[in-house]
Amino acid sequence: MDPELMEKLKKFRFRKETNNAAIVKTKVPFASLTIVSCTFIAYSYKYIHEDGRISYPLCFIFCSPVGCKPEQQMMYAGSKNRLVQAAELTKVFEIRSTDDLTEQWLKERLAFFR
Repeated sequence: MDPELMEKLKKFRFRKETNNAAIVKTKVPFASLTIVSCTFIAYSYKYIHEDGRISYPLCFIFCSPVGCKPEQQMMYAGSKNRLVQAAELTKVFEIRSTDDLTEQWLKERLAFFR
């Protein structure tokens, strides 16, 4: 894992702000197996539970590119798994198109975690 990316994710996880914020990375260097960046969104979301509690889950949203060759799809999936493990991310979701990413979609996924 790229140490700079890992440090950025660590700082993002422990940020003090209460607004919604995201880190978006959209490039994977296929010439090497080192992840400098990957197609993902790390999203800190202000989530208001049904009982009124507020939490700020760090969501990892992986957008698998449409139309990729199978070997690229496998590389993206492997990169995602390594990053999720290294950054200790627990709320991991996958979409096929950024058009699918709506607030309602995210709320439905987060409701599972209560």
